[in-house]
Amino acid sequence: MDSAGPAFTTCPLIRKIIFAIAIFIFFGTSFSFCCQQPDFEQLAAQERWQEIVRLAEGAPHRPAEMDYYYGLALAHLERWNQAHKALLEGSRKTPGDKRFPVELAGVDFKQKKYSEAQAHLRRALQLDSKDTYANDFMATLYFLQGNLEAAVKYWNRVNKPQIDQARNEPALHVNPVLLDHALAFSPASLLIYRDLLTSESRVEGLEIFPTYHFDLQAHADGKFDMVLRASERNGMGSSKLEKALILLRGLPFQEIDPEYFNIEGQAINVVSQFRWDSEKQRALVSLSGPWRRNPKWRYRLSADLRNENWDVRDSFSGFAPVKATFNLRREAGTVELTRFFGQHHSWTVGMQASHRDYRNVIAGTALQPQLLAGGYELKQSAQLDYELWRIPERRFTLESCASSQLARIWSGLSQSFAKLQACLDSSWFPQAQDDDLKTVWSLRTGKTFGDLPFDELTMLGLERDNDLWLRAHIGTRNGRKGSAPLGRNYFLSNWETDKNVYRNGLITFKLSPFVDTGRITDPSPALGSGKWLWDTGVQGKVSVLGVGVAVIYGKDLRSGRNAFYVALSPSASSRLPAK
Repeated sequence: MDSAGPAFTTCPLIRKIIFAIAIFIFFGTSFSFCCQQPDFEQLAAQERWQEIVRLAEGAPHRPAEMDYYYGLALAHLERWNQAHKALLEGSRKTPGDKRFPVELAGVDFKQKKYSEAQAHLRRALQLDSKDTYANDFMATLYFLQGNLEAAVKYWNRVNKPQIDQARNEPALHVNPVLLDHALAFSPASLLIYRDLLTSESRVEGLEIFPTYHFDLQAHADGKFDMVLRASERNGMGSSKLEKALILLRGLPFQEIDPEYFNIEGQAINVVSQFRWDSEKQRALVSLSGPWRRNPKWRYRLSADLRNENWDVRDSFSGFAPVKATFNLRREAGTVELTRFFGQHHSWTVGMQASHRDYRNVIAGTALQPQLLAGGYELKQSAQLDYELWRIPERRFTLESCASSQLARIWSGLSQSFAKLQACLDSSWFPQAQDDDLKTVWSLRTGKTFGDLPFDELTMLGLERDNDLWLRAHIGTRNGRKGSAPLGRNYFLSNWETDKNVYRNGLITFKLSPFVDTGRITDPSPALGSGKWLWDTGVQGKVSVLGVGVAVIYGKDLRSGRNAFYVALSPSASSRLPAK
């Protein structure tokens, strides 16, 4: 029994000795490995890329730091696929290290894979939003893609770009002082993102540039020239062919459209329309220009005379008895003033004086007495257009509008009414550089209070004087208006995507599938749509020298009716009121 004691007491001592030896061997080996590990940072500084690759490929296992220099070396040797794989492996090991996505972006950039490079840079900026190199790199990529707004947004984070001077290419006829006041940025200064958007809004508000864009031209010293590249409307057109197309584009519809732009270089425009169709005669003249030569403000004066025959019925085709018929004569004069402020924001106030007269009336069941109130009307209007959301990286915008109209009519007993309307317009360009597959979705809604005359009702359908399109419902039959849904309160949704089919310097052709849905209501049982209406179809858009024609095929999914319609698109920069 006594002999077992010493052996038992020596066992813990032996275990401690063995443990100490193991610890020494482990740390000694690790220390030896650390001491023998190559200094990859120094090798990279000396640009010894082949040696880095040889050492990394000979290592039994590669930590993330070795993956980084291995990928860097492969990239310098232009072994892009292997470099991408090595950097991606290192990124998986240390997802919080921003160097890996930055270098991955560089590898993709060298292969002209700009979208993939941008995705890696977004990851790097999520890790460090203030990284100077990543922000500058991202801005450069967007600049190379022609997306100036996104480029300026990222350059502003690193106090770029510095503008040396601003100029126009080609030379423009507009007054240089007026154009200079439209630009919110100044030469020899930093171009701020919000100033770029404000300048775009004001330049567009001059209504003489059907197409334009800002561009930056780089200098060797890192500064830029800001260049406005624009096609400008002057007079009746730049050539005899363009003048003839603009003036006579409405001849198939018994109308001419005289227009004169940029009078004396002051962005003063006259736009008109004269229609001699015996069923719907119209004479419209609109004069607009900068108020006191200030591009922040724009006035508009218009006169609109109409003589129209109406047959109110349920459809433009098939069996649809006439519910009411009459002749409408209406004269209106309008004064409007618009103020442009901020980034694609504006407000407009206006006054309109009008007179209407209903003749040869057969009211039937559709027209209540208050709808036939003739006489004089005084209307006050206000509208706010406000951009809600802009994502320049995705080329997406969401804009809104809200408007109100208050009016009083003197016709025997005076009556008054109010209209409230709102809209949302989204626009998305899915391609990085082109306008192919541009997708637009618009929502419109309106509500009316009080007693209003017939000519203030809303129509949902295709008609040359209407801008609320339901593209399988045509608003005329036998030349007379009244075959599309009419009412006081409405909701309308329009969705379409433009596919570019053909384009050269003079002609463009696009195909646009669309889906429209809407509903319109009215207290009168003979008016309104009753149910929700669904239309789908395709629209062909042809533009020649800025003069556009739309050929529309639509199918009413509720009734099964087919509709074919040809409509004129307004000439570039034209602004004609629909109602």
